[in-house]
Amino acid sequence: MLEAISYPSAEADSRLAVIASRKMGPDVALEKRVLEILLDVKATGDDALLRYTRQFDASELDADRLTVSPEEIRSAYDAVDPELLGIIREAMANIEVFHRQQLRPSHFITKPDGTFLGQMVRPVEAAGLYIPGGQAGETPLLSSVLMNGIPARLAGVRDIAMVTPPRADGSVSPALLVAAAEVGITRIHRAGSAWGIAALAYGTESVRKVDVVVGPGNIYVSLAKKLVWGEVGIDMLAGPSEILIVADDRGNPRYIAADLLSQAEHDPMASAVLITTEASLAEKVATNLEAQLLRLPRQEIARRALRDYGAIFLAEDLDQALELANGIAPEHLELQVCDPWACLGKIKNAGAVFMGEWTPEAVGDYFAGPNHVLPTAGTARFASALGVENFLKRTSVISFSGKAFRRDAEAIVRMAEMEGLEAHAASIRVRMKP
Repeated sequence: MLEAISYPSAEADSRLAVIASRKMGPDVALEKRVLEILLDVKATGDDALLRYTRQFDASELDADRLTVSPEEIRSAYDAVDPELLGIIREAMANIEVFHRQQLRPSHFITKPDGTFLGQMVRPVEAAGLYIPGGQAGETPLLSSVLMNGIPARLAGVRDIAMVTPPRADGSVSPALLVAAAEVGITRIHRAGSAWGIAALAYGTESVRKVDVVVGPGNIYVSLAKKLVWGEVGIDMLAGPSEILIVADDRGNPRYIAADLLSQAEHDPMASAVLITTEASLAEKVATNLEAQLLRLPRQEIARRALRDYGAIFLAEDLDQALELANGIAPEHLELQVCDPWACLGKIKNAGAVFMGEWTPEAVGDYFAGPNHVLPTAGTARFASALGVENFLKRTSVISFSGKAFRRDAEAIVRMAEMEGLEAHAASIRVRMKP
């Protein structure tokens, strides 16, 4: 399946370039099509939502079912296994504990001269969550409801909307509805793909517009978020999922193979990479990958992902392995080494770091508490996980006394004149006169 590649080498550079090519590049034709959809929804509202939803998701959806009713949510509770509901609530508690630490208060500074400076931290009025719902090969992402909705609620957002594509019969997964109700989502609309993003960004007769749009989706969703940015805020432009594992001679080949496959099964464009210092471990992992693949329901998807974007790199030592990992800047980074804590300080670029053999990536996807909406395709060099701050805005507050103004006036005038902005300078000079 995968043969070890020595690093550094020309072969390694070539493979790394292929993996890096998964970034969402310009696709003029596709972007034009998405823009047409956005403008259609902006111009015709619910008519466009119904037209696209009937064409691609639920052919007989009625206009009065664009918004999920309270009765449907109550019925969803009857359809969900009580044990699953208990698991949802336990996961929610873990996620809340972690994200509550991200709350930041407003802060102010006063000086003896009468200067008052500060920053007000307030939530946006409305946030929109995009949640894939189980159409066109997608599976309902229950965990994404929790990971996107809980930070919004903790931030204090009053109106949290969710859009999700309905199933062929017009229904929405009961598990998604229950999770949304538990999180505190205030409204749920049946709308998927680019038209769902457009409804959140521009508003329609049934869907009130929001201020921020977050959540995972396919290429149409990502392009739609890219194109509506500025009309609304967005979390990030996420690409296909990825995992990178750094392992030394203590690595367990069965665990490593299983964790690589946990991401490869997501999408044919997912990337699963192992960097190890041990040639014998590389061989055992490759053997385990082949054996474990045969037991996977999504075998063909995982096999394509490994073939096209998987790799096993052989590094000379652990420091070199970590240096390569930082260069890749993966979404998920597992440290399956003898002493992961000794390595942690050397990690510069990663969406999330999973420490040791008992912390597989799936722990973070569902239950541990940190957010699973993470930067992909190398953007961990400058981007961070979704969090409470994505739903907060910061407003600066400035108040000068006459004494403070007179002290700084000449300096401000000089800076304005240096920039050639005479009206700026004049607004200061007019106050300098008796």
